[in-house]
Amino acid sequence: MNLVTMGLTEKIKNDFYTLNTNEEMILGRVALEHKRMYRVWTEQGELLCEVSGRFSFNALNREDFPAVGDWVALKPRSNEGKGTILAILPRKSKFSRKSAGLTAEEQIVATNVDTVFLVNSLNEDLNLRRIERYLLLAWESGANPVIILSKADLCHDLELKLIEVEAISLGGVPVIAVSAETMSGFEKIEPFLQPGETIALLGSSGVGKSTLTNRLLGREKQVVQDIRLTDDKGRHTTTHRELILLPNGCVLIDTPGMRELQLWESTDGLTETFSEIEQLSSTCRYRDCQHKNEPGCAVVKAIQDGLLLVERLTSYNKLQKELAFIERKADKRAQAEVKKQWKSINKQIKQRKNY
Repeated sequence: MNLVTMGLTEKIKNDFYTLNTNEEMILGRVALEHKRMYRVWTEQGELLCEVSGRFSFNALNREDFPAVGDWVALKPRSNEGKGTILAILPRKSKFSRKSAGLTAEEQIVATNVDTVFLVNSLNEDLNLRRIERYLLLAWESGANPVIILSKADLCHDLELKLIEVEAISLGGVPVIAVSAETMSGFEKIEPFLQPGETIALLGSSGVGKSTLTNRLLGREKQVVQDIRLTDDKGRHTTTHRELILLPNGCVLIDTPGMRELQLWESTDGLTETFSEIEQLSSTCRYRDCQHKNEPGCAVVKAIQDGLLLVERLTSYNKLQKELAFIERKADKRAQAEVKKQWKSINKQIKQRKNY
């Protein structure tokens, strides 16, 4: 396997050489994760790996474990097709969301991504507020977002939909309409598919990520299911995250459809996604303006003048509250972890004294 075509750069090499104190260590990239077992691409071929005992002991949170897209230092086992992961190299980008459930815990979707294709279907399920969420997390990840509107052949008012989506992207994010049936729009995607680049496909179930993957790959790798006719929503096709090497050397990460997309530490992403509101806020009369009934509010005036949609402000306020809630829960969780660690340390000290 040629790691250069899989995204290997001089920086990654230098990070590995700095880390490598063991001549038996080799470099690899995590291609698939399943229940703490990892398939890793290396120059020796694909290896089935697990993390070392020391690695697992030192990992405090889920984010400390390898994720699809990670570059790792590992030790291969002779003639077994297996290996042991010893360390994760620094990540240049990381797309995360809050894990499902009530706990404030990060779930890493993909790492070391250059461009995120935010795939949305041009049917009745097209949701501008959902696209805002994806944009927010994409900007926070460190990767460049591109909005892909699939199933363009099923849309009867394509120009209107493009205008609506481009309005929330503020002209700073490419918006591309494609159809896998007619193969239209794919020529606009090609400039992003460069050798050594990593593209992540993100979107809800049934928006056409697997179909898009098959078209880009040139063969039917991913199973494709039709959307439900009862509600125009999709079914899950992809069940796990996986690296896929395209014929030209570009790496694709297909991901399972997300039924929910809860935010995770996305303050910077909020500024990028709602930059027009942030700019207007800076000209409000009061610094702590809530954009409700305060005099001299530039945001409310922009809405009254038809320069800003009220839906944008509603979405902005909702996402702000959600981020503040997650931050409070994360702080409480961190405090609990510290208390737990100190309790364990004190217990060990008492045991030594008694001994």
